Amino acid sequence: MALDLNQEIEKAIKGEQKAFTKLLDSYWSDVYNFMLQRTSSENDAEDITIETFSKAFDKIHTYNNQFAFNTWLIAIGKNIHIDSIRKKKPDLNYNIDITEDQTANRIIDSSPTAEDALILEQNLSELLQFIKQLKPDYQEIIQLRYFQELSYNEISEQLNLPLSNVKVRLLRAKKLLAEIIQNTK
Repeated sequence: MALDLNQEIEKAIKGEQKAFTKLLDSYWSDVYNFMLQRTSSENDAEDITIETFSKAFDKIHTYNNQFAFNTWLIAIGKNIHIDSIRKKKPDLNYNIDITEDQTANRIIDSSPTAEDALILEQNLSELLQFIKQLKPDYQEIIQLRYFQELSYNEISEQLNLPLSNVKVRLLRAKKLLAEIIQNTK
């Protein structure tokens, strides 16, 4: 099924989780690979990509469909990268204001995704082995959310990350975990 970009963006503006997931899945590689070329660091590229999607999802209502969506995402990523260089800090987080925080709260709904269903099918010991294959940041966020059962706000506070970054990182961690599980079947 081809991604109908305008339709998915409209759904995302309305806060539909599946639309955010489809957009993330469809454009993650474009943004990540571009950032990897700019930073020459997998960790920095991943952090900037997460922040790029976080910011893009917060501001999705401002997207102008006369421009390519991946170009818009990459422009956001380039600006984040430039800001991080200017600040000369290893921490690439940005502060979100109350309006952005309210927008970020619309990203996640409570309906289980395909990744959630696949993860729930696994027995605990198998699941722990799969989780150990993830990068430490992803292991940590899965641990906090599903084993310690912390809320997104609690995770945000504990990791000192903006709420929208927590949501995007968790979304990415679940996707990678689901891929690991599927590849072993």
